[in-house]
Amino acid sequence: MPTTTSDLPVVVIGAGPAGLAAAAHLVERGIEPLVLEAGAAAASAVREWSHVRLFSTWAELTDPAAEKLLAPTGWIKPDAATYPSGGEWAELYLQPLAHVLGERVRVGAAVTGVSRTGRDRIVDADREAQPFVVHVTTADGEERIFARAVIDASGTWTTPGPAGAGGLPALGEKTAADRITYRVPDLKDPTVRARYAGKRTAVIGSGASAFTALATLAELAENEPGTHAVWILRRGISGSTFGGGEADQLPARGALGLAAKAAVDNGYADAVTGFRTESIQRDGEGRLVLAGEDGRRLDPVDEVIVLTGFRPDLSFLSELRLGLDERLQAPLALAPLIDPNQHSCGTVYPHGHRELSHPEPGVYLVGMKSYGRAPTFLAMTGFEQVRSVTAAIAGDLESADRVELTLPETGVCGGAGLFDDPAAGQADVGCCAPAPALVQTGVGAPAGTVAERTQAGGCCSS
Repeated sequence: MPTTTSDLPVVVIGAGPAGLAAAAHLVERGIEPLVLEAGAAAASAVREWSHVRLFSTWAELTDPAAEKLLAPTGWIKPDAATYPSGGEWAELYLQPLAHVLGERVRVGAAVTGVSRTGRDRIVDADREAQPFVVHVTTADGEERIFARAVIDASGTWTTPGPAGAGGLPALGEKTAADRITYRVPDLKDPTVRARYAGKRTAVIGSGASAFTALATLAELAENEPGTHAVWILRRGISGSTFGGGEADQLPARGALGLAAKAAVDNGYADAVTGFRTESIQRDGEGRLVLAGEDGRRLDPVDEVIVLTGFRPDLSFLSELRLGLDERLQAPLALAPLIDPNQHSCGTVYPHGHRELSHPEPGVYLVGMKSYGRAPTFLAMTGFEQVRSVTAAIAGDLESADRVELTLPETGVCGGAGLFDDPAAGQADVGCCAPAPALVQTGVGAPAGTVAERTQAGGCCSS
């Protein structure tokens, strides 16, 4: 171990959009980063929703420090006005960024624990003088890495919410796992398409990912008779159910809500409101029956798509002193700024290192993970977070405290766009005004995470 903490790298957990941007900012400030990615490649989570098109444009999906790092390589930024898919985001920006960072990014390195060297979370004595120690598992075994600071940008992709309304799996949910998915399915994949074609599918959730699933199932139903969706909502349908409409400054986001509304209006999906899933049971034919807390039992379905949000994995941070809101599991100072009961993407107040700090100095949760369970995250928010955090680590508090960010207003913030054509979706669209006489549902591939939390989104899912 180096003789002083300042000789140590800053460990960044996760090589997704926020993690790689953090590394770029650290390099710009002359601080050595070490990015640890559990997956087999950079942006591994984004690649898992490569079929999903974001509802943010390229202009909002690249970090300024990352662009500077890429410029000498001849990298050319894609058309700023177009909407990339998750796969395009990974291949045209995130992977080139990881490549230019070189050996600073290690893949196949899963972080299993973080602590202060020789100090569990109870010990006070000389605590802040000790470097962090990060336990890592690789194909070759286990190792320990010492760090001056830790930036956790691991996202929430690996911990989706369950079907059960109480936050725990519904009775029978695990047993029925072969018929349940927690991701927006890629219906362009022939194998996946066959799973849903001509089938009755329950979609549980009310965010952009659910909108995406409804729209794509409706498109499938146009060509595959018998395909039908049952949309399970824990609340009723109101004027805001389908998003921000004409007021949405991200047109593709508004169009996503319109497509979901059209799926219902055109008879491709039935909405079941006020339904809180208590159990999932198999009938005599092996189909699934959803039972609610109020005693209702729905007609059998063949498949279930659960899109109830994501939550942070805090298990490997258990020996650190984190200050987290008891409801959102977001940093205490940040939680009231992002509470989805009060805020959409555009009403989140700009924030930086102070709101992201914890009782354990030198530890920061950034990107989608910083929002805990709140579904209001945008990629550009993550880029500003890491700019501020890395400035604080470098001791430049003047820059760290200068947080400036303008976000698009209103709308759903948990998904992505709905366009196959990357340039499509730039006309004004609305889903809260009276519905047009005819709305086309087959406008393209879905989008889903994110941020924007979808599974992705103008979002950042890692």
